[in-house]
Amino acid sequence: MDKIKVLVAKPGLDGHDRGAKVVARALRDAGFEVVYTGLRQTPEQIAEAAMQEDVDVVAMSILSGAHPHLFPKVVDLVRGKGMKDTLIIGGGVIPEGDIPALKKAGVAEVFTPGTPTTKIVDFIKANVKK
Repeated sequence: MDKIKVLVAKPGLDGHDRGAKVVARALRDAGFEVVYTGLRQTPEQIAEAAMQEDVDVVAMSILSGAHPHLFPKVVDLVRGKGMKDTLIIGGGVIPEGDIPALKKAGVAEVFTPGTPTTKIVDFIKANVKK
């Protein structure tokens, strides 16, 4: 069976990536192949990396408060590249009240601070068919 391939991305101007790196390591330790984009990626760069790397999952982390704009834009760009089955998830400092709109925009799940990494791993395993 092929490994699930995850792109961990930091959209926007966030300069802090400790949480993204913790998640990336947990995903790797769970047997996933992980590609990390690094800091300050544009939605266009994230969508292009997702296509080039042929990932199963795009996992975005954000702390800046720009998630209502950046997450849906990434979803639209990824879908526009024909990646209809790619699971898109998000995490970071995101108010509970913003989560329904993000899900409506195509983000499958949102993980807030303190979420055990095992929940993220389990969600991906349950929602990606390899």
